[in-house]
Amino acid sequence: MKKKNIKWLIIIGIALLAALALFFVKKHANKEVISLETGLVSRINISNSVTATGTVEPVTEVEVGTQVSGIIKKIYVDYNDEVKNGQVIAEMDKVTLQAEYESAQATLNSAKSKYEYAKKEYERSKALKEKDLISDAEWDETEYNYNSSLSAYKQAQSSITKVKMNLGYATITSPIDGVVISRAVEEGQTVAAGFSTPTLFTIAANLTEMEVVADVDEADIGQVKEGQRVEFNVDAYPDDTFEGTVKQVRLEATTTSNVVTYEVVIDAPNPDLKLKPGLTANVTIYTLDKQNVLSVPNKALRFNPDEAVLKDLGYSIERSEVSGKSVWVVDGSTLRQVEVETGSSNSERTEIEGLAEGAVVAVSMSSTTPKAEKEGSTERSPFAPGPRK
Repeated sequence: MKKKNIKWLIIIGIALLAALALFFVKKHANKEVISLETGLVSRINISNSVTATGTVEPVTEVEVGTQVSGIIKKIYVDYNDEVKNGQVIAEMDKVTLQAEYESAQATLNSAKSKYEYAKKEYERSKALKEKDLISDAEWDETEYNYNSSLSAYKQAQSSITKVKMNLGYATITSPIDGVVISRAVEEGQTVAAGFSTPTLFTIAANLTEMEVVADVDEADIGQVKEGQRVEFNVDAYPDDTFEGTVKQVRLEATTTSNVVTYEVVIDAPNPDLKLKPGLTANVTIYTLDKQNVLSVPNKALRFNPDEAVLKDLGYSIERSEVSGKSVWVVDGSTLRQVEVETGSSNSERTEIEGLAEGAVVAVSMSSTTPKAEKEGSTERSPFAPGPRK
């Protein structure tokens, strides 16, 4: 054989060996790698929440008005003044009411005199009638006068009671201990109490105890219960978080632009008086709030082992008789099925009982395929010239 032919045979052999080696390298590089993913039994806080918007309001708020018309003569309180129950906060002009009272008193005195006279006449006539000493006509007239005077006397008594009450209404007092948060009148102003009672003052009791009335969407209201923990903040204090509890879930629905909401009343302690009536509150109601509970990843409760694959990975399987939920505990090279009791859950983890903290549980089987070349690269012949530089 010629020396030149031997040289070509050697070159062809080297090329074939290089192609074969490249084939095996790529086959090995693209082989799927399967592994077991695990998680730990650990303690966490599990919570779910509902958000809403509400308004800060005093727990007790009373609108003070007047039942009589007239001119405001004197005002004794102003905005933010503290008042006591029964304290005089304003007075109306009493000249007209006093005159009406004196007139009613005179009418009452006159009616009383007429009634007492008619009563004496009635008693005398009654004694004479029993002896048949007066006619029926005289008796009827005496009885009529007596009944008329009695009715007039009672009417005069009712009238003076009403006038006396109106005179008392002219002195306006605070119905509760509290703080004046609104004053709607000035001295000299005329108020008319015709068909409705005009509001003169608004008094809030004990501003250290406030409440938030939040509008909760109908889709979330089923999760809200009395006693649930609440956190909220207001724009006036963006760095502060206030806490409270759900006090009442009202049954009346409110529909605005086809959106149905329900009012939820939230206790809001206000010891430092930061919260003011009318502030808008951004509310978070914790419908689920469990602290420091044992939990596992949600995937662990759905894990179903593939015995053949796990055997290739060096694991053995120990199944148990379970009637409910179970997880697979990784104990060295063994996967043991353990029944657990589940509780609350969120999007990632579920509360459990039946395992110790720190136990390792199987979560899922994962597979990866390593790439021999970087993404975006293309195959080329080892004999082809490289790209120009």
